[in-house]
Amino acid sequence: MTQENKRLVQNQFGAHAEKYVSSKVHAKGYSLQRLIELIQPESDWRVLDIATGGGHTALAFAQIAEWVTASDLTHRMLIAAGKFCEEQGRRNVSMCQHDAEHLPFADGTFDCVTCRIAPHHFSSVPAFVAEAVRVLKPGGVLGVADNVVSGEPKIAQYVNTFEKLRDPSHQWAYAPADWETFFQSAGLTITAIETFDKEMDFNDWAVRMGITSDDLTRLQALLVQAPENVQEWLSPKTVGSRLVFRLFEGVIIGRKEIS
Repeated sequence: MTQENKRLVQNQFGAHAEKYVSSKVHAKGYSLQRLIELIQPESDWRVLDIATGGGHTALAFAQIAEWVTASDLTHRMLIAAGKFCEEQGRRNVSMCQHDAEHLPFADGTFDCVTCRIAPHHFSSVPAFVAEAVRVLKPGGVLGVADNVVSGEPKIAQYVNTFEKLRDPSHQWAYAPADWETFFQSAGLTITAIETFDKEMDFNDWAVRMGITSDDLTRLQALLVQAPENVQEWLSPKTVGSRLVFRLFEGVIIGRKEIS
């Protein structure tokens, strides 16, 4: 991750750490449930949760696994996540600050690596996947959930531009086929891949990153005045007094070969 991107991520998420702890999308999103169901963590596992954010994924795995290391680039986010895990009574979670693309762990340290709703902030997703595979034990599992976009380049470009206006630290959300390539290129055997949509409340989504006034108006215009093919993808609509739209999320699970 470049130094400029690191500063953007730390500034954006450091300023809004507590909002991510309380975010329903992050705390109770469908992808968290699916990660647990598809990975099926075991009681003697050591798990690394990369870009832990509010700590929800780390907490979910800590309820099953022996130990979870929750990592994040942003110190204030780690403080918020650590407080959240302690308040939930978990004492088997440790915090570690580092870049997702340069992990400070020895080869083969973990039984499982997870990363949820974060890789679209990374400068190099292939580097992140390669590092995750390096720190996995042979036979270990990598589980990733992240926002995904259409395989149609024009739709993908529009949606990523829309996301980046809301959050300058956003780099790129990829199509599911791209994720398959990342996993296979890193030597993982893909055991599951799923895509699903999630309804977003526009105001909650925007305010979580501190968007106000002119940028809020521009964001709303990008959403409701999008080209027809993008409208079909984002599906904006008014429900009562709320403007809602949809994003798509993908879950992909891969297993490291036993050499």
